[in-house]
Amino acid sequence: MSEQDTVHQAPQVPADVPGQIRALKRELRDRIGDVEGVFRRLEDRIRVQVEEIEAIRARGEEVWPVISFRDIESGQVSEAQLAALKRRGCAVVRGHFPRETALGWDRQLVDYVESNDFDAKYRGPGDDFFGTLSASRPEIYPIYWSRPQMEARQDPRMAAVQSFLNRRWTFESEGRSWFDPDQDSMYPDRIRRRPPGADSSGLGPHTDSGALERWLLPAYQRVFRLVFDGEPEKYDPWDAAYRTEVDEYEGGSTMCSAFRTFQGWTALSDMNNDQGVLQTVPIPEAMAYILLRPLLDDVPEDELCGVSPRRVLPISEQWHPLLMRALSSIPDVQAGDSVWWHCDVIHAVAPVQDQQGWGNVMYIPAAPQCEKNTRYAAVVAEDFKAGRSPRDFPEEHYETDWDNRFPENDLNPIGRRALGLGV
Repeated sequence: MSEQDTVHQAPQVPADVPGQIRALKRELRDRIGDVEGVFRRLEDRIRVQVEEIEAIRARGEEVWPVISFRDIESGQVSEAQLAALKRRGCAVVRGHFPRETALGWDRQLVDYVESNDFDAKYRGPGDDFFGTLSASRPEIYPIYWSRPQMEARQDPRMAAVQSFLNRRWTFESEGRSWFDPDQDSMYPDRIRRRPPGADSSGLGPHTDSGALERWLLPAYQRVFRLVFDGEPEKYDPWDAAYRTEVDEYEGGSTMCSAFRTFQGWTALSDMNNDQGVLQTVPIPEAMAYILLRPLLDDVPEDELCGVSPRRVLPISEQWHPLLMRALSSIPDVQAGDSVWWHCDVIHAVAPVQDQQGWGNVMYIPAAPQCEKNTRYAAVVAEDFKAGRSPRDFPEEHYETDWDNRFPENDLNPIGRRALGLGV
């Protein structure tokens, strides 16, 4: 199969987005009927969770579930922890990798970028998502094929956690099996290195993997069919039905061509939770709230609460003040811990001034094998062999001539299967 055969054509942004939005709103209001009543009932249900989260924080307790890798490995995760993971849509996995292993990877990454004179070659942000930093040294490094990243991606400990997380989903429904929970497809992403003393404005609350698409594209309308039928209380954010069939609009500088059950990163340094770390609104059902909110009368008829093509889906005080009350930081983490959040969960990065300690992570999600992910993995395999930036990311291609990137003959069976290369 050639690379051209594996490239899937993403949909194009409509020529008249405002017109499409107006037409969609008319259709959904007719379909739902009492939009105001449906939304207010949903709002009351969401408010219960928001107030619960506020009370947990007020008691000084952790909102995020924390699960030990040892318990995942031995099958000893408690029913209470499983319930908390489903309710919150996020978790920290303690001791996912030994701390010394993660710290060693961090040192190797420094050697990797320095030995290839990355600082001198860096041309600035290649996308319009993380492009607000003014320092010459990046925070998000467009590096994909280092030995540490590849070792972590194909490690049996990573495979165990990915399988555990994938199995929180209902992956058989509507008479179909939507993905294989025990086989992940490799989704290579970048690294973050934020040094001590850094000032960062962070990232505002948002969701990834589709913004305008969630309203306008037929596949996403099937995913959220119960919400758009006016029955959001029946909507299950853990039902994988039709999620493996959705696409994002063509043309974004950074997009996602794979279905990720969870986004995630692995910590390469110790981080306190007041040092510009990840935050979430730990309510997976909040997506139903986000989808119905633009149908209320206070939103301009041709707008969707700030949504625009080829950008992340923004969450704001203006349109979503109830959800913003639940924005909660991760617990303190150590190198080797990993952090995970459901693909629909609202997330942000808190700002920080004069950061204390390093803030270094490798972005590694859970992307179970399905037709969509297998198709993308075939393209990724060719990018890996050539040292190119993966197709979902800006065409920066820094690593093509780096002799010390991870070689194909060091792939283990997990890595080869994840890239569709067999064993």
